[in-house]
Amino acid sequence: MATADPELREEEQTPAEEEDTGAQIAPIVRLEEVAVTTGEEDEDALLDLKSKLYRFDKDGNQWKERGSGTVKFLKHKVSGKVRLVMRQSKTLKICANHLIIAGMTVQEHAGNEKSCVWHASDYADGELKEEMFCIRFASIENCKSFMEMFQEVAESQKQLDDNEDASETAEALEKLSVGEEKNKDKASEEKAAPVKEAASTETKEAAAPAEANKIAASTEAKEAVPKQDDVEKKGEDSTA
Repeated sequence: MATADPELREEEQTPAEEEDTGAQIAPIVRLEEVAVTTGEEDEDALLDLKSKLYRFDKDGNQWKERGSGTVKFLKHKVSGKVRLVMRQSKTLKICANHLIIAGMTVQEHAGNEKSCVWHASDYADGELKEEMFCIRFASIENCKSFMEMFQEVAESQKQLDDNEDASETAEALEKLSVGEEKNKDKASEEKAAPVKEAASTETKEAAAPAEANKIAASTEAKEAVPKQDDVEKKGEDSTA
């Protein structure tokens, strides 16, 4: 007979709670933490904006989408070089990767204040390709910020190139001066060598007569000894 008490009915329907035995089950596969590098560890982000990127297809004479994501200006901490990098938001695939160099320009896309275009030698596909890019932002303010930063970086890279050229010129002059000093030293040594040889020759020539005199004196002394013996022999003969 079923009971009409709702409390009893709930107790009958509620399953018994599992007891905690305190046992610990070790995982079958142990996963180790792996450090992931992005290649941006030595760079500082100057700008970071969400956008959509397009590239111009010359064969089809039309714009083709490269992806939606975040565009960055990354400045290297040591060299000072700045590159533009953009990755797709979901796959993180690189859709733009090129240096901002002196002389590069960016301009507003005709008829759209939220977009701008520029040319670059891009390396997103693993090889350098001349590309024409168009980027579109969610607001006019973001587009202006991008264009201002682009031009500012291009101008700073011109100053950086000028400084590098000046440094290379100074190093070349320093090497040239060192090379000239070495050549002077070598020329001095070459000039000094004949002088030493001449002095040595003169010394030998001066020593030659002295040696000849010594030899002559020795010869005369040897010749004088037999003559003295003859004199003594003649004296003995006369006495006899």
